[in-house]
Amino acid sequence: MRVHPEVQVVGEADGVDAALAQLEALKPDLVFLDVQMPGEGGFELLARVPEPAFDVVFVTAYDGFALRAFEVNALDYLLKPVHPERLARTLAKLEPGRERAAEARAEGAARAKLMEDDLLFLEDGAKSRFVRVAQVVAVCGAGDYSEVVGADGRRTLSPRPLKEWETRLPEKSFARIHRSALVNVAFVERVERGQAAVGRCSSAGWASRCH
Repeated sequence: MRVHPEVQVVGEADGVDAALAQLEALKPDLVFLDVQMPGEGGFELLARVPEPAFDVVFVTAYDGFALRAFEVNALDYLLKPVHPERLARTLAKLEPGRERAAEARAEGAARAKLMEDDLLFLEDGAKSRFVRVAQVVAVCGAGDYSEVVGADGRRTLSPRPLKEWETRLPEKSFARIHRSALVNVAFVERVERGQAAVGRCSSAGWASRCH
């Protein structure tokens, strides 16, 4: 790639079978994978490679698969058209010269950091919706689960524990202000000594909002 000389394109494929053959022959370090291809798609390809020795970046025109991409330990998720700055941020996540070992796959979730412009797929009862990370006001612990509070005030129960959200949410944007609460600092108006941070979505403070 002329703009990114550290990246060399070694092959292309237009379907899962052709991609599997390329993976076997070329042993790439990084694969840009489309969610939807003729016949089977990107997730089906990964299902046929149980222990991939390469990083995966999903590239697609559809934003409805973002959370699922992170669940399979994708390095990143790019929406078409791919903007050069966004691509550069993705490539910056790669570790030059890193050994591709099986145990590195277990660290995939931690590396797959969500970014402020990423979309979360949240199931809300019979309805589902997308919420941009930047519009998540707080994530509150709820036993083994958690509640995601949006800027519109809607609360959605998530099967993911608060600890997992703390690992994936952008560290510069979210702070733990309570053992059961992560808040988006962009929504915090002030911090009062001896009290919870007060945000625009709750005059009573975040701690009370999360209970």
